[in-house]
Amino acid sequence: MTTIYYAAGSLDGFIADPGHSLDWLLTRDVDGSGPMGIDTFLPGVGAMAMGATTYRWIRENLPGGWPYTVPCWVFTHHRPERPDGADVQFTAEDVADVHEQMVGAAAGQHVWIVGGGELAGQFADRGLLDELWVQWAPVTLGGGAPLLPRRLEFRYEELVRNGEFACARLSVVR
Repeated sequence: MTTIYYAAGSLDGFIADPGHSLDWLLTRDVDGSGPMGIDTFLPGVGAMAMGATTYRWIRENLPGGWPYTVPCWVFTHHRPERPDGADVQFTAEDVADVHEQMVGAAAGQHVWIVGGGELAGQFADRGLLDELWVQWAPVTLGGGAPLLPRRLEFRYEELVRNGEFACARLSVVR
């Protein structure tokens, strides 16, 4: 079991533009079943976490209802609407306390930190982040939500190209 922050980013280090949109990402050519693609990543995921902004964007922009089948914890101080039939829990608890629940729910599979960068940073601050899988798109956004808004040391484990994206799997150096 590994806790992984799997995200896409711009060359200048942002995951969302200044308006909190991911529209820049959805126009890019990437093979989901290709190297480090989302379709090859998801089968190994047993639980996931996301912040309120990511949750809201997914709910408002992805057609066809809630796209995930594994338990999801949304870190928020509000209680947004829960998708019908989805295993989504809303929490304002400390990430360390919730991480224990997530690991139990993942049953030996990976825990996926979906986003945003601040939430991934909170897991890293508590020593709970193991890897970063990032897909860099050939675009700069000039501002927005940073990939990871704190200093961390990593070691490259894997580098590949998938469509327009340069992809890297990095492990956290403790």
